[in-house]
Amino acid sequence: MKYLKDIENLSGKKVLVRVDFNVPLKDGKVLDDFRIKKAVPTILYLHKKGAIVILLSHIGEDGKESLSPVVPKLKKYVPSVKFIPTSIFSDETEKIIKDSKKGDILLLENLRSETGEKNNSPSFARALSRYGDIYVNDAFSVSHRQHASIVGITKHLEGYAGIQFAKEIENLSSAFNPEHPFLFILGGAKFETKIPLIKKFLRDADNVFIGGAIANDFFKARGYEVGTSLVGDSNFQIQSLMKHKNLLIPSDVETAKGSKHNFVKADEVSPDEDIVDIGPKSIETLKNLIEKSKFILWNGPLGKYETGFGGATETILKIISKTKVKSIIGGGDTVALISKLKLEDKLGFVSTGGGATLDFLVKGTLPGIKALK
Repeated sequence: MKYLKDIENLSGKKVLVRVDFNVPLKDGKVLDDFRIKKAVPTILYLHKKGAIVILLSHIGEDGKESLSPVVPKLKKYVPSVKFIPTSIFSDETEKIIKDSKKGDILLLENLRSETGEKNNSPSFARALSRYGDIYVNDAFSVSHRQHASIVGITKHLEGYAGIQFAKEIENLSSAFNPEHPFLFILGGAKFETKIPLIKKFLRDADNVFIGGAIANDFFKARGYEVGTSLVGDSNFQIQSLMKHKNLLIPSDVETAKGSKHNFVKADEVSPDEDIVDIGPKSIETLKNLIEKSKFILWNGPLGKYETGFGGATETILKIISKTKVKSIIGGGDTVALISKLKLEDKLGFVSTGGGATLDFLVKGTLPGIKALK
């Protein structure tokens, strides 16, 4: 792969930079600007070198949202950025790009407002490429997608990895040859998509701790009552996974029934209760494992963070932050808590990726990586 810093002359060159500004919004305001901040080093590097920086991003799934709420946050770090609110191929957009000068930084409107982006349309990729001389991918978190701005565009422009993109590959690759004892913590939901990851790290890690909604599938497979808790559609592979002695699931959980909360043993959940987090004994188990570990890889929250049950996740993050253990942490909700607690500088590497991080850990590559080779 070629890297941004391999480019010898950037002065006056139009550089299309794929970033990921798909950040959580509420009432038109950005809730967490972690991904925005991570794109800043690449943007400022290109600006300093005299390039014309043209930022490409999506926001939302359906292309109906605008990137305009991102602009005030981005201006905190890159004051000179100019947002072009018109459609990507409008006459106005084309004129602004054509008239741009060295050092200009432009942000185009939501890529997904054009159907050709998600469809990886060859004509869309070709049209987009005409705006630039060079392509830089700094959106690792979207690089598991076969989209036009990730893979299609590299057929028309020389492609390079941005600063954050390179950091992601370097740090996540250390999970392939980690120091031991190695602790893998997996939370969140979508059990079916995480089976390959569980299988891989049951082989590679000394301990695999399962939390979040995924743990409910293991409880159910053991014959425990899970009440109204979220479970996967099937559990056909769980029995074989449970034979591994290094697999750990919570011994106690926090449950909710209306406004009432309880801590109970994992096998004492009532039919009308919802499992919302791991319990204090499970936190203590994790604390002991963390203190004995030399490497920790963690993806996904341990509780229902989105409905206010991030307590155990916050506690474990604070515990890790007070140790010297090497850690890699990813997953959107987990990263949001890290930002909220201002712990990023006290942890190891915090990944911008969710699904991309998981895919890379399983496969060792991504479509966006292959496209840059």
